[in-house]
Amino acid sequence: MSTAYHRYTWRSALRETLLLGGAALWIVPFVLLVMVSLEPAAQILSDPTGLPDSWHPGNYVKAWNEAGIGRAAVNSVVITAGSVAVLVALGSVSAYAIARARGRMGNLVFVLSVVGIILPSQLGVIPLYTALRSLGLVGGYAGMIVLYTGLWLPLAIFLYTGFARSLPREYEEAACVDGASTLRTFLSVVFPLLRPATGTVAVLTGVQIWNDFFFPIIFLNGTPNTPLPLTVYTYIGGVATKWNLVFAAVAMSLLPVLVLFIAAQRRLMRGFSGGIKN
Repeated sequence: MSTAYHRYTWRSALRETLLLGGAALWIVPFVLLVMVSLEPAAQILSDPTGLPDSWHPGNYVKAWNEAGIGRAAVNSVVITAGSVAVLVALGSVSAYAIARARGRMGNLVFVLSVVGIILPSQLGVIPLYTALRSLGLVGGYAGMIVLYTGLWLPLAIFLYTGFARSLPREYEEAACVDGASTLRTFLSVVFPLLRPATGTVAVLTGVQIWNDFFFPIIFLNGTPNTPLPLTVYTYIGGVATKWNLVFAAVAMSLLPVLVLFIAAQRRLMRGFSGGIKN
């Protein structure tokens, strides 16, 4: 048995240096965010980037209570989870139909979904608001779930279609021989095979919906259903000089997304590569 050894060259060193530098650009701001959030108020103006003279985890408790982070987190979870669930259900079914469609109709629908990704969502704010208001959905969870489903369904279809086209038809044919209906075949055979794409759709759309500020400030402003980004923004306006509390609130709003991204990064790349190559 032979073992292959790779020489460590200057190109390898340069590549690793660039990768570490790029990683630092993302990590350092978050580290500074956490450090400032734990500093006493008096130290922020004198030495904002230094290590805290004394650690104040109570800043998080105070920001949690004053900003209403708990209620806002529940709002964000309901809106994000509800939207992602609908996107996964509709996106996977639509993509499966497109991937198995005969003739040009499937390709036409797929192209239209790609066009939906390209178009800026801000163009439809006025008609969207008018439509949701006429349905009585402005200011509630249901309206935001419907809104985000329409905005992100093209991306979900795009990712699912690329992955569904790579699945061999033999599994579906075997299920049909056993007497399974089309719906049963999809639920029992096809959808489990789409798990990498499901993870990608859930993470990509979930992060975007969780962090969205533009649509909540239009459709939820002034209601008790405001999500975390809008709640933190409102809180900053009231304690603009208490940067330790502001940074604590921001850190709490970022933490769930960061944990989700780290936990699902491998599945995210698998599903995304499947959507691109097909």
